[in-house]
Amino acid sequence: MSIEKIVEQAVQDGYLTPAMEAEVGRICDSGSTLSRQEYMALDQLMGALLTGEVVAVPRKQFINVMEELVLTEAISRVAEIEVTSESSLDVGDIAAYALNRLPPLYATTEEGANYQRQRAKAELQELIAQQVGQAIIRSLDRPNDGTPVITKNTGNEVLRQVSTVLQAYAHHFEQK
Repeated sequence: MSIEKIVEQAVQDGYLTPAMEAEVGRICDSGSTLSRQEYMALDQLMGALLTGEVVAVPRKQFINVMEELVLTEAISRVAEIEVTSESSLDVGDIAAYALNRLPPLYATTEEGANYQRQRAKAELQELIAQQVGQAIIRSLDRPNDGTPVITKNTGNEVLRQVSTVLQAYAHHFEQK
C-alpha cells in the first residue's frame, strides 16, 4: 500500500494502526527517494496526528506466551526434519495451525508472562508438542502441487485469484 493510501485511510478512519505505521516506516526505510506526493502525504499525516484528527493506536501492550512456546517448539522440530530430509516446511503455517488448537496465554507484564510460561511448561507442554506434531504431519502430507494461493488484495486481482483457485479445485466437486 502506498503512503498516500495509508494516510487517506488513516484520515478517513481517524486511526493510524500499528500495521499502517509499520508500512509507512518500511516504505520510508526502503532506500528509495520519496516523491513530492509522498512527502505531502506524510506532512498531512503529521498534521492530523498533532491536531488529534488521527489517533495512533498503540502497539499491543500484551503478549500471548503461547505464541512464543509454539514457535520455539515448531522451529526446533522443523530444524530437525529439514536436517534429516529434503522436506521444506513453513514454520508460520505450522505455528498458526497449532495455535488455532491451543488456548491463548496472555500476559500484560513480564511477571505475568513468566507465570504463564511456567504454567504452560508444567501443564501444557505435552499438548503443545502434540499440536505442533499434528501441524507438521499435516504439512508433510499436503502435496505441493502448485495449487494457486491468493496473494494480492486488490479487488479485481482477488477475484481473478479466487476464480483460479475455484477452477483448480472444481474437479474435486464435479458430480459423477
